[in-house]
Amino acid sequence: MDLEKILPKDGPPINEVTKYIEKYKNDLIVIKYGGNVLIDKNVFNNFITDLCILNKLGLATVVIHGGGPRIKRELEKSNIQSKFIKGLRVTDKNIINIVESVLIDFNNEIVKSLKDKGIDAISMHTKNNNVIKVIPEAKELGFVGIPNEIDNKQILNVINQNKLAIISPLGLGVENKTYNINGDTAAMAVAKSLKSRRLLLMTNVDGVLDKNKKLIEEISSFKVLEMIKDETIKEGMIPKINACIDAVNNGVTAVGIINGTKPHSCLWEIFSDKGSGTLIRQ
Repeated sequence: MDLEKILPKDGPPINEVTKYIEKYKNDLIVIKYGGNVLIDKNVFNNFITDLCILNKLGLATVVIHGGGPRIKRELEKSNIQSKFIKGLRVTDKNIINIVESVLIDFNNEIVKSLKDKGIDAISMHTKNNNVIKVIPEAKELGFVGIPNEIDNKQILNVINQNKLAIISPLGLGVENKTYNINGDTAAMAVAKSLKSRRLLLMTNVDGVLDKNKKLIEEISSFKVLEMIKDETIKEGMIPKINACIDAVNNGVTAVGIINGTKPHSCLWEIFSDKGSGTLIRQ
């Protein structure tokens, strides 16, 4: 394998990459890309490039994507005001149809971009190869679901063919009704079910910051809970952290929260000694 041809010039050093390819070769990596990270075309292209590199290096990778900003844009076009309860969008029948179509379009766009670069990827969503079954999260949220069953067999089948599984944060409930799922929750459920070595949450912040706004490179789930209690961690970061804690307490070796807007940040996280965000372990 000619690493010089595969790796980007501004990526991690080749000698470190070689070491980590060996380390991860029999392991699974689940990557969640937030929709607000992927608004920028350059960031989106960088994300596609990195996924191609991971595939060429032989790493088994599963991707869950978000789509919040695109959903917001479509709802605004239809003059629909969203209501949120604890950071989750209240989703009625009208809204779920828009959410589903936006997320599926986005999923297809990711798959097409990968195929244009010669990487085989498979769309997984409620209309095609659904892998997530859900139960409703709370009555007042409407069609918002919590994953209660992941079809590991279908995902592993894709991976074993050296293809990328691209999963939308959607699931089917009773009577095959479609439910929207918080992207981090969906990624955590998939990572837990597959017992992945790593779950990477690619967002638009550098990671977990301390009281002085300095990046914490590594932290235990116990310590990070204390930071929620003393309100160092608040608002939108709380569901993300709760997903991380749930994952590391249920079979995922470690979770990284990483700035997905920085070039090749997921390559730096996986293939370098210094990593690129905050690593949360049990």
